[in-house]
Amino acid sequence: MNVRLRTTPLGIAIFLLVIILARQSYGQQSVKTQSGSVLATTGETSVKPGINKNFIDPNLDVDAYVKKFEIESREVFVNRAEILEACEIETGDTVADIGAGTGLFTRLFAKEVGDDGWVYAVDIATRFVQHINREAIKADLRNITGVLCAENSINLPPRSVDVVFVCDTYHHFEFPKSTLASIHRALKNDGHLILIDFERIEGKSREWLMGHVRAGKDTFRVEVQDAGFTLVEEKMVKGLKENYFLKFRKN
Repeated sequence: MNVRLRTTPLGIAIFLLVIILARQSYGQQSVKTQSGSVLATTGETSVKPGINKNFIDPNLDVDAYVKKFEIESREVFVNRAEILEACEIETGDTVADIGAGTGLFTRLFAKEVGDDGWVYAVDIATRFVQHINREAIKADLRNITGVLCAENSINLPPRSVDVVFVCDTYHHFEFPKSTLASIHRALKNDGHLILIDFERIEGKSREWLMGHVRAGKDTFRVEVQDAGFTLVEEKMVKGLKENYFLKFRKN
């Protein structure tokens, strides 16, 4: 089943209400311990408690993040055209942009998939989702739906997307095992997961990256493979120096 809602004000309101209720349900399944957040249903412990604290703040300043994310000093912004090309998105595809943030790649994907395609802009921040929906209406992009996700699930229907795109966001997955399981469910058979994240190399990576990103490429690759994916290739995308590009296929 592929659920598609047009970005009309009523459609957005109904979709967000459903997702908010779903998220509240997930929240009720979580408990807090002294060592961090633990999912009561799976026993999975947060790999980095508090990493999304700023994003779930109801007072999140979206404009400040637009200036931070959509700026020439950010590597993935500068090389967005090269990244888009490497994704090999096809007309008519359904794409899930996970951790969509301010919607930079969401809007690019929406143009790439065309009128017969669809893009789900998935984020844990309510204000980001609202911003993306507003910008989609302004740009007359009628094939975008904003989705408010849970801390452990992308909240998309089973076998609903062809491509899942995770850019500089995987290290923000507090519960990677559960979140990857939800991604695996949401992908169609032989669907693809694209993972872009920061290189984390002792003595080479910036100090901020070493503290902010919990693990390096090899660790993340193994986690994804253990979740039921096969590594198809690592692409050398022109312009990417601090980031790597991995493409996986759903088993």
